Formats: sequence, structure tokens, C-alpha cells
Amino acid sequence: MFSPLKTHNRFDYQAIHNRTGYAWPNGARLAVYIGFNLEHFAFGEGLGAGIGPPSPQPDVLNYAWREYGNRVGAWRCLDLFDALNLPVGTILNTALYDHCPELLTAFVQRGDEMIAHGHTNAVRQSVYTEEEESQLILGCQQRIAQHSGQSPRGWLSPWISESTHTPDLLADAGYAYNLNWCHDDQPQKMRTRSGNALWTLPYPQELNDIPMIMHRQMDASAFADMVIDNMDEMLSQSQHQALVMGIALHPYIVGQPYRIRQLRRALQHVCQARDEGDIWLCKPGQIIDHIEALNL
Repeated sequence: MFSPLKTHNRFDYQAIHNRTGYAWPNGARLAVYIGFNLEHFAFGEGLGAGIGPPSPQPDVLNYAWREYGNRVGAWRCLDLFDALNLPVGTILNTALYDHCPELLTAFVQRGDEMIAHGHTNAVRQSVYTEEEESQLILGCQQRIAQHSGQSPRGWLSPWISESTHTPDLLADAGYAYNLNWCHDDQPQKMRTRSGNALWTLPYPQELNDIPMIMHRQMDASAFADMVIDNMDEMLSQSQHQALVMGIALHPYIVGQPYRIRQLRRALQHVCQARDEGDIWLCKPGQIIDHIEALNL
């Protein structure tokens, strides 16, 4: 009577309890990473997150609020990451190479991983033709490699917007993992038309300051509590199987002074677990390197 629903055919359903067991380095069961989003938005046009209702362009209020992250918030967060000896995955729009290249250089100098995030967050990736999308993916890869000396292995689409071709184009370009899918607590292999390997790496849409603080209007202390509770609960769950926990941050949000004070509290808790050997605090690409080496 009913036909099966349309599906993506990228991977099959598999319950979390029915999988091969493994561990992270040094026997850790929970891998934790920071996804730190550095974004740039066109002035007077295009999409953009907003602290208030959109205004007629040029929308100075919302543009300037976002720009605070690049001018102030990201640098305050860098100080915090340095103080805690905390590696991050730097998820970047390549338009920042035109706007404030010294900010990206600061993360390269720390040894952080550079992850492609399109050219600008003012445009959704899903609006492009397949050829245009391929040019975007390859162009971002080449520009990051040129400026940072490392070719990005991971991709996060602006606004998490994919076309039906995105995983295939990423695999064709040699990317190792895709952060767009939030469907699991473990990396999963995607099927691609070329057969080239492409992993999904869990990227949070709950443990993420945009949906929680901006859309659900959670205050900074509650967000910090959520990070702490999420890690403690996942640490308990991970005794049964290895898991991945990401924390997604945007400097125009968490880089506000009263929020960074609470972020410090949450990240100190995470780093204490690292120092006690309870978690593997790492960069996103290291997770993929490890699981590929396991050859499951």
C-alpha cells in the first residue's frame, strides 16, 4: 500500500548499540573537539545571522554585531584557547583572506586545523549549479592550502546547505570528511559516486551557540552548563563504545565578554577531563586519521 520514502542512499541505518567496538588513543572512549567558526558576511546584501530583526539594507546593526567576532571576540577566544592549551578546528570562510588574513594566520601559527567553510556565509551553498559548487569546493581548498600550507581535509557548508551532489564533489576533490550531517555520535562512511572515501564527522546542532543562544535564547551560564552536562553524560555513555562530541562556537556570540566568562568555565571542565586522561581532546581531522587507521 505504501512505498518506501525517498532516501539519500549515502549510508544505511545502523543502531548505535550494534557496532564494532574500538577506542581512541591511550584507551580514551570519548573524543572531544572544538569547531570554531570564523565567518564573513557581505555588507548590504546576502544572508546573515541577526541579533535583531533584519532591517533594510545596509543592515548596519546585524553586520556590525557579526564583525565584532572577527575584530574582538575571536582574539579573546584565542587568548582563552592559549591559556588552556586547547587545540581547535578552525572552520573558515575564505573571504576572510581578503578581509582580515592576520586572524587566520594566528590560528595557523597555533597549529590548529583549517577546515573549509565555503567562501562566505552570505550565500547558501545549495543555490549553486553542480559546476559552480565544484568550483567553490576546489577554490576554497586551493586558497586555504596557499595561505596556510595545509590543504583542508574537512568541509562544513555555509548554513549547513548541501546539494544532492555535495558529498560526491567533496570526495572527488579529496576531502576526507564532511561536517554537515549531525545524525550520529560516531563517524560514518558515506557512499560517493566515485567510490572515494568520505566520512561524516559528528558536528553538533544542539551543542552549538547559534541554535541555543540565538534561537532558543539560552543565557551564557545555561549554555556552559549544557556543555558540561553533555560531556559528563557522553563520558558515561562512552564506557560502552567510543563516541565523538563536538562543541560549535562562533566568536561574535561566545566572544562577548559576559559569555566568554562562562565559556571559560565550561572549557576548564573539559580540559580537566583531558588532564585526568578521561577524554581525548583533539582536532577534528585527528579523529578521521585514527578511525581510518583502525580499518574497521
